[in-house]
Amino acid sequence: MKNIAVLTSGGDAPGMNAAIRAVVRKGNKEGFNVYGISHGFLGLIRGDFKKLEVRDVGDIIHRGGTILYSARCEEFKEVDVQKEAVKNLEEHDIDTVIVIGGDGSFRGALALESHGIKTIGIPATIDNDIPFTEYTIGFDTSLNTILEAIDRIRDTATSHERTFIVEVMGRESGALALYSSLASGAEVSLVPEVAEDMPKVIEKVEESIKLGKKHSIVIVAEGAMSADECSKMITEALNIEVRTSVLGHIQRGGKPTARDRIYASRLGSTAIDLILEDKHHVALIVNKGKIEMKDFKKVLQGNKILDTSILKMIDELSI
Repeated sequence: MKNIAVLTSGGDAPGMNAAIRAVVRKGNKEGFNVYGISHGFLGLIRGDFKKLEVRDVGDIIHRGGTILYSARCEEFKEVDVQKEAVKNLEEHDIDTVIVIGGDGSFRGALALESHGIKTIGIPATIDNDIPFTEYTIGFDTSLNTILEAIDRIRDTATSHERTFIVEVMGRESGALALYSSLASGAEVSLVPEVAEDMPKVIEKVEESIKLGKKHSIVIVAEGAMSADECSKMITEALNIEVRTSVLGHIQRGGKPTARDRIYASRLGSTAIDLILEDKHHVALIVNKGKIEMKDFKKVLQGNKILDTSILKMIDELSI
């Protein structure tokens, strides 16, 4: 029987468990022995392997996080460390690893390929910042978590007629800030892809006040600026009361949405299909709703472009 392994790496994302479930159940159905590697590449180095059966992944499709746990492993960049990981895989007669994660996880997968281990990547990151794919596991759940929080914040903002600054995750990608702003009806969205124009932000908030709006919501990605910085500048310019809310890690948790569960299941199942076809050295991507594959090197050399034209739409619709 063929032995394969699956691991989750980097930041956790809702839907990872659904992908693990699909890999294990489809893999078992096709006659594979599927091993789960705990704590990502760190567990690969330590030999933290466990054979997973069908029942081991029961009742996890609805759970956030990852039953395999996750960890960042900087030492995996070292060739000697990579060789130790390969040795552990060879001891279990494992020749293929399915890596569920983001950019850094795919680099680890590519490193394994250089040592003769076949790898397939499944995109999972709440930032939705993997090139060539329109979707990554976890983004939809995180986006809806943010929207729920903003809806609650708006109740208080309206009751006290205040301006609120909401800080969301996204050090290098403003996808969460951009799309949560559009979906929530926020007045302003600040993203790291576009240099902040605070005079314009201040003007927008002031205009909202003059128009008699009961509140203003400004959403900032952490990579653009902090909520405290933004609040201070607006307060000093307009002499108004401003409140801040940093959503933090609640954006990573919670039950995955239907969309995350569906795509995670499709991606996990497709990964097994690729193994059956002896295809590897690829990341799975979503293109116009269809599951396709892309060479790892092309994905890692690519650049995910944020549709910043939506910023104009946000401004126009928040009159």
